[in-house]
Amino acid sequence: MARLAVAVLAASVPVIACGAAENYPERAVRMVVPLGAGGANDTVARLLAQKLSEAFKSPVVVDNRPGAATNLGTE
Repeated sequence: MARLAVAVLAASVPVIACGAAENYPERAVRMVVPLGAGGANDTVARLLAQKLSEAFKSPVVVDNRPGAATNLGTE
């Protein structure tokens, strides 16, 4: 059983390596915040989006979707 697990792991390493070679993200990232703009959650989301944008070297857009007890944004 252990040999089978090692064989499966060894076979999957090239597949994992190929997936990691892609440039992510290829386009802008949209961060959905299920609360209204101007609150503490919005401020934290915008600070996080700025840091992610620098790390990804791609724009991160904060999209506030308040309403329906946060169900709109969560959906």
